[in-house]
Amino acid sequence: MAMGCFILSNMLGYYQPKKETILFVLMLTLVLALIVTFISKFCLNMLFPSDLTYRSFLRLSLLVRFIIVFVFLAWCALANILWYRLEEQSETQERLLMAQNLSKEAELNKLRHQLQPHFLFNSLNSVYALTIVNPKEAGTMITKLAAFLRGTLKRDDEVWVSVGEEMEYIQLYLDIEKVRFSHRLSVDIEIDKETLNLKLPGTLLQPIVENAIKFGLYNTAAAITIAITVNVESGVLVVKVKNPFDPEMKATGGTGFGLTAIKRRLYLLFADEQLLHTQATQENIYITTLKIPQADDTNDTN
Repeated sequence: MAMGCFILSNMLGYYQPKKETILFVLMLTLVLALIVTFISKFCLNMLFPSDLTYRSFLRLSLLVRFIIVFVFLAWCALANILWYRLEEQSETQERLLMAQNLSKEAELNKLRHQLQPHFLFNSLNSVYALTIVNPKEAGTMITKLAAFLRGTLKRDDEVWVSVGEEMEYIQLYLDIEKVRFSHRLSVDIEIDKETLNLKLPGTLLQPIVENAIKFGLYNTAAAITIAITVNVESGVLVVKVKNPFDPEMKATGGTGFGLTAIKRRLYLLFADEQLLHTQATQENIYITTLKIPQADDTNDTN
């Protein structure tokens, strides 16, 4: 019986029957049960050749012993089929999860790399405008733009960065915009010191700040102040960007890619569509609120 179970287990380990071939396994189990029953009867007859009573018992109990052997072998076959099916299902789910993670990572990288030319095209247009009216300032802007892009390349493989690193990145971006808009652009930044080591997805804030500058400055000649506050609330990193806007004016048309890409990245990372929120107040202040949940494993994720 042990040998029959061993044969069934090895066969099912290499060959998993489908629904239409279950009958084949039952037939094999039946054949093995017959073989085991008659081999055991032959061996026992050889061991006790002179015991007529026992030989008579073996002959009369042949059907019962066959049924018992068949039940044991059938149970062994069923257990092996279930075991290998569960193992195969687990491997399939693992491969599916890996494929989904690779797909998500590829889309995240695509979105991150799309944001860079989005900003670069806008900056090059600004450089072009400055070369006509103020070539010296254009040169300064090109230098800062090169430093900004160099920093982007260095951090290209980082999915998560600290708040301190991201704000340095934003400050360099704002320096570029200040060259462009001169005294018209002022920035008020308040960062809670407790947030400096918290994590957020890299290059996430720049499109939000760019959007604030576009809505605040593009259709006005007046000076404006953009306020950026960073704090933590109930274990959630909260970044708010505020800019004034003229409700009677429409911002210069654009692709709208920046905020859309942010929402998509946040959804891929956290499966939550409510982490980016925008609102316009009665005081004509446009507020963009970004919330980043903080988990223990984000500190080690790259």
